[in-house]
Amino acid sequence: MTGFDRITFDPHVMGGKACIRGLRITASLVLNLVANGMSDAEILKAYPYLEAEDIRQSLKYAAWLAEESILPSEAASA
Repeated sequence: MTGFDRITFDPHVMGGKACIRGLRITASLVLNLVANGMSDAEILKAYPYLEAEDIRQSLKYAAWLAEESILPSEAASA
C-alpha cells in the first residue's frame, strides 16, 4: 500500500481501523458520508479538523481495496 500518507493504522486508535492522520475519524466514516450524498464542503464543515485531501485519499483507499483479488483456495477447487 503506497501513496496513502493520510491513512493510518494504530491498534490503540479505533481498534486498528484505517483512520485519517491518526485522528479518531475512520476512512469508512468519510466514505459513508460521501456515499450518502454529503459534499466535500458539508463534510469539512461537520468535521473542521479534516482537510479536502483526507476525503480524496479515503476515496482512493477504497478504490485500492476494491481492486484486490480473491483467489480460490486449493480446497475450494478440489
